[in-house]
Amino acid sequence: MTHTPHELHEEFPDHADRISELKVADAHFAKLAEEYHEVNRAVHRAETNVEPTDQFNEEEMRKKRAALKDEIYKILTSSAV
Repeated sequence: MTHTPHELHEEFPDHADRISELKVADAHFAKLAEEYHEVNRAVHRAETNVEPTDQFNEEEMRKKRAALKDEIYKILTSSAV
């Protein structure tokens, strides 16, 4: 397993421009993106032992990140122009 952060622009390179647009134009999307960023950073800190946590908490954070990523992807693909 790599300990590389999963940034949205790296996860969805084909939607990078749309991500930037929606962060400015859509408050709900901006909130989701910010929440994803926070959870993603927390997972990265846990994985690299900067802020160690128990396995259960780390798994829950990963699930939360995946759910946010799914929701973000749905928005990106449903509102694509």
